[in-house]
Amino acid sequence: MTVPAAAQELGGRLPSASEKAAANHLRKILAAHATGDAKLRVLDDETQQPTEITLTPALSSLLIELLRHIGKGDAVTLVPVSKMLTTQQAADILNVSRPFLISLLDKGEIEYSLVGRHRRIQADQLFKYKKERDEKRSKALADLAELDAEHL
Repeated sequence: MTVPAAAQELGGRLPSASEKAAANHLRKILAAHATGDAKLRVLDDETQQPTEITLTPALSSLLIELLRHIGKGDAVTLVPVSKMLTTQQAADILNVSRPFLISLLDKGEIEYSLVGRHRRIQADQLFKYKKERDEKRSKALADLAELDAEHL
């Protein structure tokens, strides 16, 4: 199956209005069937024959999340968890400066390895740190909200 040129380019740009609409439409279809295995019928471009595809709940959930971001107009990049990232790529994912990321590496908060003189971070280690950081932030915000409610 060939991928249209426009689809190949989506990773490097924001989605168009028609792509956002299509993503939202497909997300709603998938969400309606996300509780169990969803059977979808798609038209094969080469054979022009319908092909049935079964999506597990986990795969449906992943696709729904991806489509939600595209539907909102966000740029989306998929990063395999086994990928080794440069410090700049990791900083971009965390939305922090590269020097701040380097300080996290030096403190041992994120595991990394050296390739020559360059630090490389495995994506799954970065996502593990990001998840823990986000959980700490959520807890701190909940604690602040609770304190604020007590002082009213």
